[in-house]
Amino acid sequence: MKVIIAPDKFKGSLSALAVCEAIDRGLKSWDASIETVLHPLADGGEGTLAILQNYFELAKIEMVVKNPLFKDITASYLVSRDTAFIEMSHASGLQLLQIEERNCLHTTTYGTGQFIADAIKRGYKKVVLFIGGSATNDAGIGMAAALGYSFLDIDGAVLAPIGASLIAIDRIDSSNRKPELDAIDFTVVCDVKNPLYGPNGAAYVYGGQKGASADTIAFLDLGLQHFSKQVSKDLDHDISVITGGGAAGGLGAGAVCFLNAKMKSGIDFVMEQTGFDNIINDTTSLIITGEGSLDKQTVEGKVIKGISERANKKNIPFAIISGVVKDDELIKEKLQPNSIHSIMELGVTTADAMSNASKHIEFIAYQMIKKYSKSKLI
Repeated sequence: MKVIIAPDKFKGSLSALAVCEAIDRGLKSWDASIETVLHPLADGGEGTLAILQNYFELAKIEMVVKNPLFKDITASYLVSRDTAFIEMSHASGLQLLQIEERNCLHTTTYGTGQFIADAIKRGYKKVVLFIGGSATNDAGIGMAAALGYSFLDIDGAVLAPIGASLIAIDRIDSSNRKPELDAIDFTVVCDVKNPLYGPNGAAYVYGGQKGASADTIAFLDLGLQHFSKQVSKDLDHDISVITGGGAAGGLGAGAVCFLNAKMKSGIDFVMEQTGFDNIINDTTSLIITGEGSLDKQTVEGKVIKGISERANKKNIPFAIISGVVKDDELIKEKLQPNSIHSIMELGVTTADAMSNASKHIEFIAYQMIKKYSKSKLI
């Protein structure tokens, strides 16, 4: 029996590799002869660079950048040959702020732009920007400010590159934009399909988790709408309907209009880069995947969605192990897994599920493969 183990991380508990290892222990506890292939994955958002480091030799470049509140921090990005791999959350991520500091009205992607500027200065010709886990809702104007753009109000004063400024932009000045940007091949990798604004846009869907109140969310959404119109006028770009434009607080749309970037599905990019399609074949008996929380976002473009597409196409059974399941019926309908298992179904507390995730995943994997081996049906 050959089993492919290909989960995402369990955020706050285990890395994707640690999840792989826990599942592997569970399978081998039942039958040590099971052939397993551990293939940790990510969806293009926060944590993707850590996944790529499992597969490639990437060099780390450390530098001082501004965090989401313009405070100096030491952060890093990775490089290989002519390509810089930048994870925006390392400079502009929610995890960089204390809970009481989170308010995406006042946060910026400026540090992400500093990463890009440094990569350009060092001569890298390709930049892959992973966007996810952001603390921001500035549509990328912070990033753009670090690359020479200015955003002016009706009086000609330069605005701070934060979410609160979007609604006040009267002119986008690109006269000091770094000319080297035109020679760089930019790819933006993201795991969501939200548009820039509206009920499913950056502010309404993600603003709350970034510290925004209901009134602030409405204000930020108006700012994103205004920004879109200003971009159309000053930069001749229509960013209003870009799939994924609302990713990372609108950084998806900002990367398109400021960097002329190409958008790419996060899970598809990671699977291509790590050669996932090359390891599944007629000898594959089962694929086990998973993530910390299963919900409606899972069916949009997460790791499990990518696994389901490939498994169903090749008629390979796949099972899901998660921490908690929130939208069970939707996931069954859209992704068609053979089975879904969660730690919370074991009757443990949330604290126990988080702190002892490895032990619980190992137990679930053991029980699952025991049942599968006996019946050939998960």
